[in-house]
Amino acid sequence: EVQLQASGGGLVQPGGSLRLSCEVSGLTFDRYAIGWFRQGPGKQREAVSCRRLSDGSEYHADSVKGRFTLSANYVKNVVYLQMNSLKPEDTADYYCAAAVFCRGPESMDYWGKGTQVTVSS
Repeated sequence: EVQLQASGGGLVQPGGSLRLSCEVSGLTFDRYAIGWFRQGPGKQREAVSCRRLSDGSEYHADSVKGRFTLSANYVKNVVYLQMNSLKPEDTADYYCAAAVFCRGPESMDYWGKGTQVTVSS
């Protein structure tokens, strides 16, 4: 059974940082792409960042470039999303998802439950 578990959300002040973790089990880790998506209040789910684990290629939405980075632990099967210089507009439920390639939210194959990120003073 494929499982993705996102964690690390919380309340942070503007300008602060958080690191989200996505623990993956039930699939061959380095043959997949792990993407992070978010859905803010009243908004559609959008792609944030994605890493194709087989070759390390990455995608970052324009809104997070220069602020969010990805890393992966190939032993623990975990993908991390380091979020720096957080803004109130980053407030959302964050989800991780898996597919063979980085794709839009409608095309990812496996999803985990979200972790809530709130950026507020």
